[in-house]
Amino acid sequence: MLTIEQQEQYQRDGYIILPGFKGADDIAALRARAEQIVNEFDPSLSQSIFTTRDQAKNTNDYFLASDNTIRCFFEEEAFGPDGQLKQAKSLSINKIGHAMHDLDPVFRAFSADPKLAEVARDLGLADAQVWQSMYIFKQPGIGGEVRWHQDATYFETTPISVTTFWFALEDATLDNGCLWAEPGGHRGPLRERFIRNGDQVRVEKLDAMPWPDDSTAVPLEVKAGALVCFHGLLPHYSAPNRSPVSRHAYTLHATDGRTQYAAHNWIQRDDSFPVRGFV
Repeated sequence: MLTIEQQEQYQRDGYIILPGFKGADDIAALRARAEQIVNEFDPSLSQSIFTTRDQAKNTNDYFLASDNTIRCFFEEEAFGPDGQLKQAKSLSINKIGHAMHDLDPVFRAFSADPKLAEVARDLGLADAQVWQSMYIFKQPGIGGEVRWHQDATYFETTPISVTTFWFALEDATLDNGCLWAEPGGHRGPLRERFIRNGDQVRVEKLDAMPWPDDSTAVPLEVKAGALVCFHGLLPHYSAPNRSPVSRHAYTLHATDGRTQYAAHNWIQRDDSFPVRGFV
């Protein structure tokens, strides 16, 4: 699937962009299913928000129990001082996670893509194992910031192998909170480790190397249908969305089955629910 030049670019920069990877029909099907999941979600069951600020403190049982099921999470700014939603539920959800790729037929159809399996192999995942899926809404006006981080923080293997597959379901622009990344930053160290022990989580600081800033980071503006693949050590970020336009995206996180998957990673599988690949 990938040319030699694309593989070399990935090794150099830590990411590649593949425009037009998914077609309009595939995107429409996924968006319609996400809308249905949100419509069926009862906010009285949980008002759990998703935030990347002080994650150890803000990670609750509702979040931890979403590891191998499907749950909705609100934007950090979704609720007013009175505890009520400031706008419609459909415009208040931050994301759906984290096992749609295995449990939902529409999401499975989108994720189980032979082309995607080929890309994964070309990026070095000889035995791709998909641990997590997220549908991210980046809602207009209140879409939350995602602080600088590395995905290997949450999916550590020895050696590091986690690779992110990020699908733009709408145009991602500077205005609506596109991804930012530091080209070549994947050659740096792992800065943090997210550790789960039962229902307890903590973030272990590993390296004090500062996060990138505007002098080294670049925006990854892409059109709907594009696939962005990036290395688990690549520092990346997205700004809040203060625009009137949403920025829907779908992400998958996969590791190589030849590597050792850490027992402290927050998502685990066993024989009753085995981890699978892209096909």
